[in-house]
Amino acid sequence: MTGRAILIFLIFCVAAANAQDTLNEKPGDSELDKKVKAFLRSHRNSWQDLNIPVSDGELLYNVIIKNGYKQGLEIGTSTGHSAIWIAWAFSKTGGKLTTLEIDASRHEEALANFREVGLSAYIDARLGDAHKLVKELKGPFDFVFSDADKGWYINYFKDVSPNVKKGGCFAAHNVYSHGRGISGTREYLEYVKGLDTYTTTVDDSGGGIAFSYKR
Repeated sequence: MTGRAILIFLIFCVAAANAQDTLNEKPGDSELDKKVKAFLRSHRNSWQDLNIPVSDGELLYNVIIKNGYKQGLEIGTSTGHSAIWIAWAFSKTGGKLTTLEIDASRHEEALANFREVGLSAYIDARLGDAHKLVKELKGPFDFVFSDADKGWYINYFKDVSPNVKKGGCFAAHNVYSHGRGISGTREYLEYVKGLDTYTTTVDDSGGGIAFSYKR
């Protein structure tokens, strides 16, 4: 194993350990906290079908809590792992998430997961083509998470950005700082880094997330 590979492995291990700590029960946890943590612990190894890793869920959760975001949009629900982390954060800030999914079977599974985890009240899950739906949403949004078709990332950003509040965050998944990743994400990163209206940083510790904050 090369030195770089060892470093990446260690970063991943630290991120996974931190996420596990977040999911441990603590004094002062509400009943909802206990229910969400138990659900995420019991499902932590079962998220497939285009879902994010646990460490990325914690990143999204922490960004929302830290900034007090309340108006969320997710492009690409899959079966709901990321939406659960986001909605859990919104349950603490008083916010709500609108999440979009094009596949009916994944949408239905996500709805079942939201009911089981107890977060349905914090999620407006919509079935349809995000290429069209994002153009219809008026916002405003202070937190956006894009995890759908990577070749459309720039288009999603352009459609949503006018409705992102100053200080808000547009987060994009599978984006890495060193140019690797799925086709479309490298072009996306180059695009957002060239904008003087946003400040962009990348976290490579998990599945790669670019966080762009509107100035």
